[in-house]
Parts: sequence; C-alpha cells; structure tokens
Amino acid sequence: MKLVWLRNDLRLADNPALRHACAGDGPVAALFIISPTQWRQHKMAPIRQRFMLAQVDELGRELAALGIPLQLLRVETFAEVPAVLANLCREQGVTQLCANQAIELDEQRRDHAVSAALAEQGVSCHWLNGCCVLPPGRVLTGSGEMFKVFTPFSRAWLKALDEDGFVIHRAPARRGEPLPWLPLAERAWADEALGELTVDPRWPVGEAEALRRLNIFLEQAVLDYGETRDFPAIAGTSVLSPYLAAGIISPRQCVAALQQRLGYRPQSKAQPGFVWLNELVWREFYRHLLVLIPTLSMNRPFKPETAALPWSWDPDAFAAWCEGRTGYPIVDAAMRCLNTTGWMHNRLRMIVASFLTKDLHIHWRLGEDYFMSRLIDGDLAANNGGWQWAAGTGADAAPYFRVFNPTTQGQRFDPQGEFIRTWVTELADIPATYVHQPHDWLRLKGRQDYPAPMVDHAVARVRAIEMFRSLEK
Repeated sequence: MKLVWLRNDLRLADNPALRHACAGDGPVAALFIISPTQWRQHKMAPIRQRFMLAQVDELGRELAALGIPLQLLRVETFAEVPAVLANLCREQGVTQLCANQAIELDEQRRDHAVSAALAEQGVSCHWLNGCCVLPPGRVLTGSGEMFKVFTPFSRAWLKALDEDGFVIHRAPARRGEPLPWLPLAERAWADEALGELTVDPRWPVGEAEALRRLNIFLEQAVLDYGETRDFPAIAGTSVLSPYLAAGIISPRQCVAALQQRLGYRPQSKAQPGFVWLNELVWREFYRHLLVLIPTLSMNRPFKPETAALPWSWDPDAFAAWCEGRTGYPIVDAAMRCLNTTGWMHNRLRMIVASFLTKDLHIHWRLGEDYFMSRLIDGDLAANNGGWQWAAGTGADAAPYFRVFNPTTQGQRFDPQGEFIRTWVTELADIPATYVHQPHDWLRLKGRQDYPAPMVDHAVARVRAIEMFRSLEK
C-alpha cells in the first residue's frame, strides 16, 4: 500500500505527493497527523488550527468519496512521529510513503528521521515539491549561492520559470467505492485535544472557495492591484493567504490562473498583472531563503551583525502595541483588526512592524511570535521574512534608514480614515481632518478615551537609525 502524508498541502488538485501516490494500481491511503503540543510550541494561532482542521475535515470527505481513506493520528510532538509512522507502516503493509517537502527546519529534521526509520523496514520515501512554483535551490546566483536581495531573485525566478515551465495536475480519479467519513467534531478526542472546532464564517474552507476567491480577484481587481493593494479600506487584494498557507490552493494554480486571465505571463512592471505575480515571487523568495539558510528557523537574523542591536524587551510597551493602545490610529486599528479577525492587510503589517521595531525599538522576535499566535495565515517563511525586512535585519538592500512614519502612512493609505474608524471605535465620530492626529480634537471635546502617542516618532526615528549606525563603529 502507498501512504500519502498530508501536511500544509490540504488539497486534491495540483498535489504532487497525492498524484505520485495515486500513480499506478494498488491501494492508497492518506494520513494527517495532529500535533497539538508541537503546534503550541510553534505559536500556531488557534484560529489557524481551527481553519486547518476544518479543511482536513472537508478533505477527508472528498478523499472518502474517491475511495481513499484519510487516517488521523494524534502525535503530540515531532520527535514522536518517526516511531509512530514506522509502526503504522508495519501494521498496514505500507511500501511507499509520499509527501510534499517541508521547508521549516524542525519539520525537515522530522522528515529526515522518518526517512531513516522507514528505510530500516524497507519503506521507500518520496519527497516532492508541493509548496513552491520552483523548488528551493533552483534559483541561484551565478556562483551557486542564494540571492540576498529580492529584485535579482525575481528576475532570475522569472527566467527559470520560462525555462522550466510547469504543469497543473488534476485531482486524482476515483479509486474505489465511496467510504464513510466520521467528522472531526464527532470523534471522541476532538474537544479535549483541540477545543472548539467551529470555523470563523469570514474564512470558509474548501478548494472551491479558494478558487472562487482567486477568480473573483482576477476578474475584478488584478488589473488595478498595483494602485489599490495598499489601501486597507478597499477590497484590492486577493485575500488568499490563509488558503496558500494551508495548501488549499497551490502557488502554481495562482500563476496558471493569472496567465489564463491575461493570456500571457507578465514579465515587467509595465505589464498588467505583474505586481501581483511579483507578490507570489516574494513568497517564493522567503521560502527559498528559509530552506537554504536554516538559521532563519532558529530566531537568528539574516544579517548576523544585527544580532548585536540593543533591542528593548519592554513588556508594557509591547502590551500596548499588541492591544492597539499606541496612540497612533493606523497602528491601533491594524492591531485591533488582527486581534478580532486573525488577519491583517499587508501594508498594515509593514506599518505595525516598523512601529514596533523602529519607534518602540522592541525586538522583532516578539512581534514575529505575536503575529504567529494570532494570524490565520501564519507561515514561518513569510512572517519571518516580513518582520526581518521591517526591522532592518533581513534580506533587503536598504536596511536601517527605512523608518515608516505611522501618521503619514495613515494619511496616505487611509486618507479618509475609513479603516481607522471601523476598528478604533473611540474615533468613530471624528472628522476626517483630524482622524490621523486626533488628540487636539479630543482635547477640545474634553475627551480622554483614546491614549496619547506612546512616543514622539521624530525622536524615535533618530534613535532607530543611531542603533544601526553604531554597528558600523
């Protein structure tokens, strides 16, 4: 029997591991391992766990309809997985294990241990690329090293994609009589192990939902994406990140759908659709970096010298940032949105990350962990890459002198304060003229229901730049 081990690839279509397992005759079974203790150690947000498990439930029903049973195992930590898998393969007569490669260091170590354990009993392991359009290691410099800056990586990635091409594989055909499926919520261990399994209605699961969102975006917003993507009050983004993070849709499917919509694959900023394609390349960049630079999975900065920066660990200032009590409306609105919905617009992620690291001078690791503990689309590669970019410790050509001004960022990207007034209820009635600097207006009204600015941005900016310049001495 062939066993396909599903992880962050919870889909039928364009799933290399599932396709490989279903090639040829013979029985096929699928497996998903639930690891609550390990998930907590990795700061996985409860909303992300519920979203992922709801998709496992959906996928289990779909696989059962194809005659492919999906087995669920609860294994608390990665360290226990090799022995458990070896026992399962021995008991069920598994001869091949198929899985899509993991990119995170702990997951890679787990998979290496699984390969070794199964090799001892004659089970072959097949690890395939299901998480990237181009496999990590395919896009390198002329000297065979990973690119340190995004723009040359993007050019090389587009060239490599033209050379290699790619194919979108259909979902597997039915392999037998439909099988029963017991929903997760009805299993004896579900409530005790995982708590409430209800799904936030903002985030329905299913491949059909992911494709629906993709198609709506391509029909209605992709051509204007370059102009609208930075405005959180506008529905200008695809909102596909949770579906990509869980593997409900693949990045190859996104590229293929874009090509089909446009009739070509954009190659430069002058061509419509390129800006969104480039965002997919950013995703690839951070994933390739994570594989090729393992220390990124170990809480270390991309630029080693920045480990000496005198970051703050002030718990009170950090709590004010987390709770949206900084006195800067765009920052507070973004954080309250995150805490309520489990998602944050990308422009807002940059603004709040810059504020934490460059205005409050708090270590980026605290912000990175907090995002992972709240985000429905929590993904180590993208989250770490984004935080290190904002902090000035990551893969970026312009590190320390980029300091976002939270007031002007709000004025530029939420000019009428629509997003701010939605999430900062204290400012719901404030005129647009004052929404980005509300404190004078509030004083005139005799109100004290919104906090004063935590810091003076101009002073904090100078301090941030001095921190980095001190490294050069």
